[in-house]
Amino acid sequence: MISGSYRDVTVGDLLTFLARALPRNDALVYVDGPRYTFAELEDESRRAARGLMALGVSSGERVVLWATNVPEWIVLQFALAKIGAILVTANTSLRSKEIDYLLRQSEAATLVTIGGFRDIDYIAELEKAGAFAGRIGTLERIIYIGAESTPPGLIPFSDVCARAEQVSEAGLDARSRSVGVDDVINMQYTSGTTGFPKGVMLSSRNIVNNGEALGRQLAFTPADRLCLCVPLFHCFGCVIGVLGAYTHGACLCAVEAFDPRRVLETIDRERCTALYGVPTMFIAELEHPDFARYDLTSLRTGVMAGALCPEPLMRRVMTEMHMPEITIAYGMTESSPGITMTPRDCAIGRRSQTVGVVLPELEVKIVDPASGAERTAGERGELCCRGYNVMKGYYNDADATRAAIDADGWLHTGDEASIDAEGYVRITGRIKDLIIRGGENIAPKEIEDRLREHHAVADAYVYGVPDAFFGETVAAAVRANKQVSAEELIAFCADMLAKFKVPKYVRFVTEFPMTASGKIQKYKLRQEHEQLLNS
Repeated sequence: MISGSYRDVTVGDLLTFLARALPRNDALVYVDGPRYTFAELEDESRRAARGLMALGVSSGERVVLWATNVPEWIVLQFALAKIGAILVTANTSLRSKEIDYLLRQSEAATLVTIGGFRDIDYIAELEKAGAFAGRIGTLERIIYIGAESTPPGLIPFSDVCARAEQVSEAGLDARSRSVGVDDVINMQYTSGTTGFPKGVMLSSRNIVNNGEALGRQLAFTPADRLCLCVPLFHCFGCVIGVLGAYTHGACLCAVEAFDPRRVLETIDRERCTALYGVPTMFIAELEHPDFARYDLTSLRTGVMAGALCPEPLMRRVMTEMHMPEITIAYGMTESSPGITMTPRDCAIGRRSQTVGVVLPELEVKIVDPASGAERTAGERGELCCRGYNVMKGYYNDADATRAAIDADGWLHTGDEASIDAEGYVRITGRIKDLIIRGGENIAPKEIEDRLREHHAVADAYVYGVPDAFFGETVAAAVRANKQVSAEELIAFCADMLAKFKVPKYVRFVTEFPMTASGKIQKYKLRQEHEQLLNS
């Protein structure tokens, strides 16, 4: 058994150490799929690593992985790390133009893909992108994961593993020894909620140490079993999930793609002790018609991230889902991703109104976004972070890197925040999300918080739309759970907010546009609303 946890090791070595320390412990489990111990997962990853070497995948090569949470994803996360190749994660919702951009911008030589996800046929999208016609100059090979027949021109993943015989175990070990803890090992493209996607370069030290810190806050041990239903292509999945668990020897009970019934079933059958998700996932689980049929009493902790959790939802998760130690985590891909986290035993108000305190060994400060002057306790400004977790930079984008990380090593998050006297951080909005109405700066979050207090509002998001007089005015998209009128909600806001903050427009939606990692795409809400106003 291990005592303590692992940090300052490469991603590839982490699994090797676990295979030695906990060889017979469950490592990766699927309810209706394969089950691996740490020793078996190490064997699978080594076999894949040797096969990739035989195929010609080189150290430092970018390998794009476009797949749901299939078992091969985690096998490849460690296999690629063992040979020093850079895992480039691809959002499962990409279409042809987006995967074309990612492959070209990352200068990928290898793509690993599945057949598709939901209504997206990946092979058809790749054909549109010209991936099979040699139009993506750096792309040398495409590997296919799937039980069905492999499309022409693609290499079956099973064939890659079969090539392992061409490379010795000693050859793999020699390659692994050449991989440094500060080498770039992972690249993730920012979700595109704002701006153009950029490739965030992360090292083993970045993500292993950050996963270890987050897992430590959850008090993970080899006795824990994490139900992992968030996408692996996002830091929430492959860092907070995989590395947060494995740095402490905990088991992953994975769900290939989010489905509330499958999540509940996995927790029940595997006796999971932890669960991750964004607030909308927890709502879907709680509101599932068969929720009461599943035994969730094994749960104790988990992470909710991606958006602040309203107090009523937090209370339900803590009681009805048996998660008294549920936490809120905050960060961004550029910070590997965790910056702050709520303690497992803090008051419910802290969990619903703040994002917790800064993680160990990291520095955080609040600055005036214009002058850079540091703000005092309670004052709002831009949140900046410095420490081992700050990315190596954006791939092939030195200007954007300099704009994000200043000369003193501070990462500028773009988030407006404040820190109270006890060290708890409150996110008050996005610097770039500010609505400027007639010269008044308006943070959408304050209005969103007010709308969510209304008994008929399940969720709400606020954004600016063009206004002939003020330049910009306040609009809100609301998902209601009871009958309510726009006029009633506007009056409800007017009771508590300054006049200039009260929404001029309220429109009702059944769902919000979001990325596959659960981030609301406000620019789409804004575009939709502008089209309605112009029609």
